[in-house]
Amino acid sequence: MEKKKPIKRTTIVLDEEERKYIDSLIREGKEPGIKPLISKMLDVYRSMMIYDWRFPGEYYCGISRIAFVNVEFINILLEYIPQEKWREVGRQAGEAAKVSLEASLNLQANDREHWKDIFKRLRVQGYGDFYMRDKYIIIKAPFINKHEVWAGFLEGLLGVKLDPKSSSAPFVFEVLE
Repeated sequence: MEKKKPIKRTTIVLDEEERKYIDSLIREGKEPGIKPLISKMLDVYRSMMIYDWRFPGEYYCGISRIAFVNVEFINILLEYIPQEKWREVGRQAGEAAKVSLEASLNLQANDREHWKDIFKRLRVQGYGDFYMRDKYIIIKAPFINKHEVWAGFLEGLLGVKLDPKSSSAPFVFEVLE
Protein backbone atom coordinates (compact mmCIF):
# COMPACT_ATOMS: atom_id res chain seq x y z
CA MET A 1 0.00 0.00 0.00
CA GLU A 2 1.32 3.39 -1.00
CA LYS A 3 1.97 5.98 1.67
CA LYS A 4 0.24 9.26 1.07
CA LYS A 5 2.35 12.37 1.46
CA PRO A 6 0.87 14.83 3.92
CA ILE A 7 -0.76 17.87 2.40
CA LYS A 8 1.15 21.05 3.09
CA ARG A 9 -1.12 23.80 4.26
CA THR A 10 -0.38 27.44 3.72
CA THR A 11 -1.97 30.42 5.38
CA ILE A 12 -2.28 33.62 3.44
CA VAL A 13 -3.03 36.75 5.40
CA LEU A 14 -5.03 39.20 3.32
CA ASP A 15 -5.78 42.74 4.31
CA GLU A 16 -9.42 43.75 4.56
CA GLU A 17 -9.61 45.35 1.09
CA GLU A 18 -8.02 42.31 -0.62
CA ARG A 19 -10.45 39.94 1.11
CA LYS A 20 -13.44 42.13 0.20
CA TYR A 21 -12.32 42.15 -3.41
CA ILE A 22 -11.90 38.35 -3.52
CA ASP A 23 -15.27 37.86 -1.82
CA SER A 24 -16.91 40.15 -4.40
CA LEU A 25 -15.40 38.11 -7.26
CA ILE A 26 -16.79 34.92 -5.71
CA ARG A 27 -20.19 36.49 -4.90
CA GLU A 28 -20.55 37.85 -8.47
CA GLY A 29 -19.75 34.41 -9.90
CA LYS A 30 -16.52 35.57 -11.55
CA GLU A 31 -14.55 33.07 -9.48
CA PRO A 32 -15.76 29.76 -8.01
CA GLY A 33 -13.75 30.11 -4.78
CA ILE A 34 -10.54 31.33 -3.21
CA LYS A 35 -8.55 28.14 -3.87
CA PRO A 36 -9.37 28.03 -7.62
CA LEU A 37 -8.60 31.78 -7.82
CA ILE A 38 -5.15 31.30 -6.28
CA SER A 39 -4.52 28.29 -8.54
CA LYS A 40 -5.44 30.44 -11.57
CA MET A 41 -3.15 33.24 -10.36
CA LEU A 42 -0.26 30.78 -10.01
CA ASP A 43 -0.95 29.41 -13.50
CA VAL A 44 -0.87 32.94 -14.94
CA TYR A 45 2.31 33.64 -12.95
CA ARG A 46 4.00 30.57 -14.43
CA SER A 47 2.62 31.17 -17.92
CA MET A 48 3.65 34.81 -18.14
CA MET A 49 6.94 34.45 -16.26
CA ILE A 50 5.89 37.30 -14.01
CA TYR A 51 9.04 36.67 -12.01
CA ASP A 52 10.72 38.70 -14.77
CA TRP A 53 9.22 41.98 -13.47
CA ARG A 54 12.03 44.53 -13.13
CA PHE A 55 10.02 47.31 -11.54
CA PRO A 56 6.48 48.59 -12.02
CA GLY A 57 5.91 49.30 -15.68
CA GLU A 58 8.81 47.22 -16.97
CA TYR A 59 8.17 43.54 -17.55
CA TYR A 60 10.26 41.15 -19.59
CA CYS A 61 9.02 37.88 -21.02
CA GLY A 62 12.20 36.14 -22.10
CA ILE A 63 13.94 38.56 -24.44
CA SER A 64 10.97 40.85 -25.07
CA ARG A 65 9.78 43.80 -23.05
CA ILE A 66 6.03 43.69 -22.59
CA ALA A 67 3.89 46.83 -22.22
CA PHE A 68 0.32 46.79 -21.07
CA VAL A 69 -1.58 49.11 -23.40
CA ASN A 70 -5.25 49.56 -24.08
CA VAL A 71 -6.77 48.14 -27.24
CA GLU A 72 -7.92 51.57 -28.38
CA PHE A 73 -4.28 52.67 -28.60
CA ILE A 74 -3.43 49.77 -30.95
CA ASN A 75 -6.51 50.35 -33.10
CA ILE A 76 -5.70 54.07 -33.44
CA LEU A 77 -2.18 53.20 -34.60
CA LEU A 78 -3.59 50.77 -37.16
CA GLU A 79 -5.95 53.40 -38.55
CA TYR A 80 -2.90 55.42 -39.66
CA ILE A 81 -1.33 52.48 -41.49
CA PRO A 82 -2.73 52.00 -45.02
CA GLN A 83 -4.96 48.93 -45.22
CA GLU A 84 -2.84 47.35 -47.97
CA LYS A 85 0.06 47.22 -45.47
CA TRP A 86 -1.84 45.59 -42.58
CA ARG A 87 -0.88 42.03 -43.53
CA GLU A 88 2.81 42.94 -43.82
CA VAL A 89 2.71 44.81 -40.49
CA GLY A 90 1.13 41.72 -38.93
CA ARG A 91 3.75 39.46 -40.55
CA GLN A 92 6.62 41.51 -39.15
CA ALA A 93 5.00 41.56 -35.70
CA GLY A 94 4.51 37.78 -35.94
CA GLU A 95 8.16 37.26 -36.84
CA ALA A 96 9.20 39.34 -33.81
CA ALA A 97 6.82 37.34 -31.60
CA LYS A 98 8.27 34.12 -33.04
CA VAL A 99 11.81 35.07 -32.03
CA SER A 100 10.62 36.05 -28.56
CA LEU A 101 8.51 32.92 -27.99
CA GLU A 102 11.16 30.55 -29.34
CA ALA A 103 13.87 32.12 -27.18
CA SER A 104 11.64 32.33 -24.09
CA LEU A 105 9.81 29.00 -24.26
CA ASN A 106 12.34 26.94 -26.23
CA LEU A 107 9.61 25.97 -28.71
CA GLN A 108 9.82 25.91 -32.48
CA ALA A 109 6.85 27.94 -33.71
CA ASN A 110 6.89 26.21 -37.13
CA ASP A 111 6.25 22.86 -35.38
CA ARG A 112 2.49 22.28 -35.13
CA GLU A 113 3.03 20.17 -32.01
CA HIS A 114 3.94 23.40 -30.20
CA TRP A 115 1.04 25.51 -31.43
CA LYS A 116 -1.14 24.65 -28.42
CA ASP A 117 1.52 26.03 -26.05
CA ILE A 118 2.04 29.09 -28.25
CA PHE A 119 -1.71 29.73 -28.41
CA LYS A 120 -1.89 29.43 -24.60
CA ARG A 121 0.83 32.06 -24.22
CA LEU A 122 -0.96 34.40 -26.62
CA ARG A 123 -4.22 33.92 -24.68
CA VAL A 124 -2.54 34.63 -21.34
CA GLN A 125 -0.99 37.78 -22.78
CA GLY A 126 -4.41 39.03 -23.91
CA TYR A 127 -4.20 38.48 -27.67
CA GLY A 128 -7.44 36.47 -27.73
CA ASP A 129 -8.49 32.82 -27.64
CA PHE A 130 -6.79 30.71 -30.32
CA TYR A 131 -7.99 27.28 -31.41
CA MET A 132 -6.85 24.78 -34.00
CA ARG A 133 -9.69 22.84 -35.67
CA ASP A 134 -8.53 20.48 -38.41
CA LYS A 135 -6.89 22.79 -40.95
CA TYR A 136 -8.36 25.99 -39.48
CA ILE A 137 -7.10 28.47 -36.88
CA ILE A 138 -9.88 30.28 -35.04
CA ILE A 139 -9.40 33.44 -32.99
CA LYS A 140 -12.17 34.34 -30.58
CA ALA A 141 -12.16 37.68 -28.73
CA PRO A 142 -9.12 39.09 -30.57
CA PHE A 143 -7.71 42.34 -29.20
CA ILE A 144 -7.17 43.67 -32.74
CA ASN A 145 -10.22 43.77 -34.99
CA LYS A 146 -8.40 43.66 -38.36
CA HIS A 147 -8.35 40.16 -39.90
CA GLU A 148 -5.53 41.07 -42.31
CA VAL A 149 -3.26 41.99 -39.39
CA TRP A 150 -4.03 38.62 -37.78
CA ALA A 151 -3.40 36.71 -41.02
CA GLY A 152 0.02 38.32 -41.33
CA PHE A 153 0.79 37.89 -37.63
CA LEU A 154 0.04 34.16 -37.67
CA GLU A 155 1.90 33.68 -40.97
CA GLY A 156 5.00 35.35 -39.52
CA LEU A 157 4.72 33.55 -36.19
CA LEU A 158 3.89 30.04 -37.42
CA GLY A 159 5.61 30.04 -40.82
CA VAL A 160 2.47 29.13 -42.78
CA LYS A 161 0.28 30.69 -45.45
CA LEU A 162 -3.28 31.44 -44.42
CA ASP A 163 -6.50 32.11 -46.26
CA PRO A 164 -8.86 34.30 -44.19
CA LYS A 165 -12.38 32.85 -44.17
CA SER A 166 -14.03 35.62 -42.13
CA SER A 167 -13.49 39.34 -41.87
CA SER A 168 -15.08 39.82 -38.44
CA ALA A 169 -14.51 38.05 -35.15
CA PRO A 170 -14.38 35.23 -34.50
CA PHE A 171 -11.72 35.08 -37.20
CA VAL A 172 -11.25 31.85 -39.13
CA PHE A 173 -8.12 31.15 -41.19
CA GLU A 174 -7.51 28.12 -43.34
CA VAL A 175 -3.92 26.84 -43.10
CA LEU A 176 -2.69 26.38 -46.68
CA GLU A 177 0.89 25.22 -46.01
